[in-house]
Amino acid sequence: MNAIMLLEQSLNGLQFGLMLFLLAAGLTLVFGIMDMINLAHGSLYMVGAYLVATVAAASGSFWLGLGVGMAATAALAVVLELGLLQHFYQRDHLSQVLGTFALLLMANEGVRMVWGSQPISLNPPDALAGPVQLLPGFSYSAYRLFIIAVGLVVALGLYGLVTRTRLGMQVRAGASNRDMALAMGVPVRRLFTGVFALGAALCALAGGLLGPLLAVQVGMGESILILAFVVIVIGGIGSMRGAFLGALLVGMVDTAGRTLLPVALEALFGADAAVNVGAAVSPILIYVLMAAVLFYKPRGLFPAHG
Repeated sequence: MNAIMLLEQSLNGLQFGLMLFLLAAGLTLVFGIMDMINLAHGSLYMVGAYLVATVAAASGSFWLGLGVGMAATAALAVVLELGLLQHFYQRDHLSQVLGTFALLLMANEGVRMVWGSQPISLNPPDALAGPVQLLPGFSYSAYRLFIIAVGLVVALGLYGLVTRTRLGMQVRAGASNRDMALAMGVPVRRLFTGVFALGAALCALAGGLLGPLLAVQVGMGESILILAFVVIVIGGIGSMRGAFLGALLVGMVDTAGRTLLPVALEALFGADAAVNVGAAVSPILIYVLMAAVLFYKPRGLFPAHG
């Protein structure tokens, strides 16, 4: 395992972690403010990716596809929240899980009806298609570097919004103590609709950015949704800072487990056995991480403090 490979996989883990943060940010605020378990969050990621790919293919512009896809997904989220999800706020968590799981299934079938069962392609911008030499003898994908830059900019923007603005103060108040926030006159209902729309736009951004790297296909939201829930449990429900740190940890551990673990095991088990053992062990590493964090910090790393 050489230094170049370690650096490359560290950048891959950072890139994946930042995309997980875009998904987990909206999810943790929705869960923190309204105590709402939304399994349909991954469907917004999927629909956003399809919209970005469709508009990009029709217009020939990746950037136009990304902008239109984010706006359309946010508008869809507002309609979904006002028309349906608000009726689940006062229900128990089991009702929320069942209701939003039904939405997830319907979204999958709706996407299959509109776009078909086969994956669709989404190409990165031509200007970012090649590699960039970062060090002598080490080149890295310009597009992945762009994803890292976007993720960091969005993370800084969200941190500033949540910690430095009046709106952010109201969001943190709603996440920490919803009843007290209501008593103090915070418009939690309108605030939640806005947070839900922002979370959906971030889902579409993540879907559009990951589309050229992963397949844009039916059901793509389920696996990423599980990871997003792991992120907010590790970071602490309702915490933006916790979501950021949890996403980076999960991204690094997941990438290391899939790429570096088989290399490390090769010295112990041989090449063929290392591949098999690594494939069996790597998927559970993030859950081992979650269990370890919850053992020492049952409420997550930074619970409900934004």
